[in-house]
Amino acid sequence: MTDDPPLSIQEAAARLCVSPHTLRYYDREGLLDVPRASGGERRYSERELTLLRFLLHLRGTGMGMAGLRAYMALVREGEHTAPERRALLVAHEQEVEARLLDLQADLGAIRAKIARYDAHLGCDGAPARPVLDGPVLAAQRTAPPEVNA
Repeated sequence: MTDDPPLSIQEAAARLCVSPHTLRYYDREGLLDVPRASGGERRYSERELTLLRFLLHLRGTGMGMAGLRAYMALVREGEHTAPERRALLVAHEQEVEARLLDLQADLGAIRAKIARYDAHLGCDGAPARPVLDGPVLAAQRTAPPEVNA
């Protein structure tokens, strides 16, 4: 950790690429105990920013506020809750992986439909979108369901 001076809510929001409203909401929801200056303004240290970054990752992957509150309650309880925190994250990871598989299947159906339009319209087959690799290509290799719509 650094000894940088704490940031205002506007500065913290800019650093995290969220709105100050989001940070106020997370504070109201009890996710963080953000220290306040003598005038009552929230002051974000690197510790709060690090926690917020991770909470934003969890939220971005679909964890609800109840899950975020549960995770942060365990964090506040201390190091002895590490196994429970890990279990919560493993369960969330499995949910995210399942959603990714569903999205990959949906993407395969979309690409199959685009290919049908390309064939129908006589397109030269040049991709009009970036070609992705990794798990997306693996999903493309499986035969997508027939789409007639």
